[in-house]
Amino acid sequence: MTKKAEKSFTPTGFVYKSTTLPEATKKDHKKLGLTNDDVIALFREMFLQRRFEERAAQMYQKGKFGGFLHLYIGQEAISSATNFVLQDDDDIITAYRDHGFGLVRGISAKAGMAELFGKATGCSNGKGGSMHFFNADRHFWGGHGIVGAHIPVGAGLAFANKYLDNGRISISFFGDGAVDQGALHEAFNLAQLWKLPAIFVVENNGYSMGTAVERHTAAEIYKRALAYDMKYEIVNGMDLFSMIEKLQEVAKDVRDNSIPYFLEIRTYRYKGHSMSDPGNYRTKEELDEFKAIDPIERLKTYMLDKKVLKQDEIDSIMDEVNKEVLDAIDFAEESDFPAEEELYKHIFSGDELVIHDHK
Repeated sequence: MTKKAEKSFTPTGFVYKSTTLPEATKKDHKKLGLTNDDVIALFREMFLQRRFEERAAQMYQKGKFGGFLHLYIGQEAISSATNFVLQDDDDIITAYRDHGFGLVRGISAKAGMAELFGKATGCSNGKGGSMHFFNADRHFWGGHGIVGAHIPVGAGLAFANKYLDNGRISISFFGDGAVDQGALHEAFNLAQLWKLPAIFVVENNGYSMGTAVERHTAAEIYKRALAYDMKYEIVNGMDLFSMIEKLQEVAKDVRDNSIPYFLEIRTYRYKGHSMSDPGNYRTKEELDEFKAIDPIERLKTYMLDKKVLKQDEIDSIMDEVNKEVLDAIDFAEESDFPAEEELYKHIFSGDELVIHDHK
């Protein structure tokens, strides 16, 4: 049973409370089928996303690149749990807050940072930028900048998987602002009519740009599933093991029975909607409340308590990740911009796309 957000006002919306999140799972990593090495790898992956985003923000502020930049800081447990639970050939598609999914789905820090810098060595050859990370080899079908427009594409991926009878599923991520778009309802309707093996996921971080969720959505978001008789769950997105536990259950149900599922993952972003957003619509107390349940710090504490790693071993991993991201910045700085003739390539489907894998 979850509680609705308390209706006390910030300057532009309701206070978003951590009490709206379901309780974290009581299961430890071994009961979820994870080894110690799995936990360590997941911690490293989550910390890589955090450090990549923090350095990306610094580079943006230094004027190294421009345009839009939507950071995933605070939501790393979602992408890491998804990549851990799903098969390597299951299809993932998301909106413009896409760096975390790109990093867990095979895009190196170097290729990601170079893409932000608009360099030819980027994961989309420098043509996509922040909102269009993409790795077809690992079935990551990109970040998409038009709110809600990719949700039917996620349904289409599931339709293809069902048509080909290949045993794969698709999972589509979007923000709470996208649930008010008509595209979501069209996709939900067809997914349920055709019984598509699709998981639709709203990463509800409390705010659609700067508007509190209770001011832009008439009912709690998970209830969107009720109109289509679709299965649904509410998940604690600030806890890695809660995410893994629920995704294991849902992915098996979707794969075994070829049915769609809707997940409302309640999470939080520490930064503004994008780099141009100072986040004045929320209080410092609200931000501190969610930082107190930070998914990376929670996992770090867990590893120490369970003696998975010692503090100096954790520090060593963090130092290694810090160096990896700094090396990625150097790589991006030193890489070339795309040549002028590249403007005319990749317009038609027959054009060959060079995939950069910078380890």
